[in-house]
Amino acid sequence: MPIIIPKDIPAFSILKEENIFVMARARAITQDIRPIEIAIVNLMPTKVETETQLLRLLSNSPLQINVTFINTATHESKNVSKSHLDKFYKTFDEIKDRKFDGMIVTGAPVEHMPFEEVDYWKELTQIFDFADKNVTSTIYICWGAQAGLYYHYGIQKHPLDEKLFGIFSHKKCAIDPLLKGVDDNFYIPHSRHTKVLDEDIYACKDLEVLASSVEAGCSILKSKDNKKIFLTGHSEYDRDTLKNEYLRDKNKGLDIKPPKNYFVDDSLTSVDMKWISTANLLYTNWLNYYVYQVTPFEL
Repeated sequence: MPIIIPKDIPAFSILKEENIFVMARARAITQDIRPIEIAIVNLMPTKVETETQLLRLLSNSPLQINVTFINTATHESKNVSKSHLDKFYKTFDEIKDRKFDGMIVTGAPVEHMPFEEVDYWKELTQIFDFADKNVTSTIYICWGAQAGLYYHYGIQKHPLDEKLFGIFSHKKCAIDPLLKGVDDNFYIPHSRHTKVLDEDIYACKDLEVLASSVEAGCSILKSKDNKKIFLTGHSEYDRDTLKNEYLRDKNKGLDIKPPKNYFVDDSLTSVDMKWISTANLLYTNWLNYYVYQVTPFEL
């Protein structure tokens, strides 16, 4: 089944070239079916890249999905045009009277700042509160996951001695529909300067750990009411995302090591993409088991 997005959003032509079934809204409204309503709170500076990555994963489903992109009004984006935001994004004030079947909150490059010092923190917490009452299930990614864990459960983030950067092996810690079809050992990209402590997560009676990594710690967890999914890594990343981050930081003269378990050889050109099947399963399972099968038909 198709994913419904504006025909002139950049991801439309990119995904169509990849033989992913996308559909413009004009065609979708002629079909007698209610699309799943998904909101994406895109906090990443690379808006277009993140849009495409998430839409690619959401499209790997037999469900018809209507996507609403949300941008924080209290922060001025410097890496994407105002016209793009005006055309494809809504602010929280514009959607606060709606309900959604699912929501995704992305990461953001503000790890070194205390949560309360992020200029859109108050607005983001309003979105978190909104999601609790008006969204069936929400995925929080990387810094978004740390922000959600801090706001909802008081779990603090801590600085790492060295950036966690690369592709890391994970193991299942529980049998759960979110991990249906996922191998017992699988891979997830990580790119972050902070962490949450495993002992803080396990001490929280409202959380359940689904997957963990020796190097990356607890990486997939959920609230026991299934309304919140926390992904501390970046399963949505494309083949070259870590490569581009590495070259960007290296060109800035930063002390950055190549991402671990990522390049095929010392040439640092060829990439071993070994996380994409897991990424597709995570998002397909989320849409099916945590959204579609439990959300009401009448929102």
